[in-house]
Amino acid sequence: MKVFKFLLLFLLLSSLLYGQEISGTWSGILRFSGAQLRLNFNVTPSSNGYTATMDSPDQGATGIVVTTTTFQDSIVKFEVAGAGISYEGKLSSGDSIPGTFRQGGHEIPLTLSRSNGEIAKPLRPQEPVKPYPYYAEDVHFVNKKGNFALAGTLTMPARTGVFPAVILITGSGPQNRDEEILSHKPFLVIADYLTRHGIAVLRYDDRGTYESKGDFSAATSMDFSTDAEAALDFLLTRKEIDKHKIGLIGHSEGGMIAPMVAVRRSEVGFIVLLAGPGISGEQILLLQQGLIEKASGESEDAIRDVTVNNKGAYDLVAASQNLDTLKTRLAMYYTDRLKVDAVFARNAGADKGNFISAQVQQLATPWMQYFIQFDPAPTLEKVKCPVLALDGSKDLQVPPEIDLTAIKTALEKGGNKEVTTVEFPNLNHLFQECKTGSPSEYGRIEQTFSPVALDEMTKWIISTVKNR
Repeated sequence: MKVFKFLLLFLLLSSLLYGQEISGTWSGILRFSGAQLRLNFNVTPSSNGYTATMDSPDQGATGIVVTTTTFQDSIVKFEVAGAGISYEGKLSSGDSIPGTFRQGGHEIPLTLSRSNGEIAKPLRPQEPVKPYPYYAEDVHFVNKKGNFALAGTLTMPARTGVFPAVILITGSGPQNRDEEILSHKPFLVIADYLTRHGIAVLRYDDRGTYESKGDFSAATSMDFSTDAEAALDFLLTRKEIDKHKIGLIGHSEGGMIAPMVAVRRSEVGFIVLLAGPGISGEQILLLQQGLIEKASGESEDAIRDVTVNNKGAYDLVAASQNLDTLKTRLAMYYTDRLKVDAVFARNAGADKGNFISAQVQQLATPWMQYFIQFDPAPTLEKVKCPVLALDGSKDLQVPPEIDLTAIKTALEKGGNKEVTTVEFPNLNHLFQECKTGSPSEYGRIEQTFSPVALDEMTKWIISTVKNR
């Protein structure tokens, strides 16, 4: 054992002497399509060489296991097999590794530099600072259908009293109670604003995310609706909450989930849909991909090719019933597309097998299958409580001109006469004031949520609960 320790120490000292030591944290900024993500690789020496973890602070992800870490002849290689991520670079000095980040057939230059793991945080002026002028409590409640606990925060105007309340429901992807994305915390800002105006707010971590238990990867939007229902059950147990004045606010996918819960539960007094979908998941994906590509400067021909490729794949998902069969059919579909589409083949890169596998893994999941197949209209037709639907005119992910019309049409078809729709000029999918609406702007914009949209939503909620 002493000999082994001596050899390991000798190797580490030798690498230090020759400037070839990579232990520590290496940080860089991944820039793509005008967007940027901060990445950290945390490298630790081991008996077999090195181990590492990866952080993506802007996505709220830390401690991601790097499955393979190698360092030989100044070449550094990282691989995160589960995410299809790889990185290769050459240590050019003791403090810099120029290299290439690869994922899903895309190659992006990325230079890593030694750091303490901290990169200057962007300004977020709307983020509230403690101490708050209201009561905040960390809470836990149980989804009885799944038998697991969810964690969240309940804010109330005061410790005692009886208040109207709302439950915040996040958009797609595993998110914490603040719906944190690109260093923005929209739900923290919304909860702070509403609570300061007399409304209690419950927000919670998605199942399997941060402090909440459960399995996120196997869940569909319908499953997530039972989490929101568990949040409702929890509020109904609180003496500080007016049980006749509880509403739901859902953003993006959350705007699809809120109507599901409202249809099942008469205790829901109202719902607010923030860029909630009024058309099928397949339609949304096709529209948003075309709009985002256009905003990124892609040609009409390129957009048309991408749309054709995607629609063929989505049609397979829309018609599927079994995930294993779907995986086989998608693999065959993409293999055929590589043979007939030169641009698609070029984008796939040299490792076409991994490229196809990444495409299949993205689409052949319970969540994606449900989302693509789901049409919100029949559910919206059954919603009888007051509804406020808000969209931004520059939302490229849920196009407002189609979305708001579909929502209003479905609600009114079902006889709902308490429907309000508002399209805010120059707001994107996150309800930020923006220039183009492209997701590449989200992280660069300092504003987290438009004050105008916050005010409109708050006034509507206050007016609605007065009448209940």
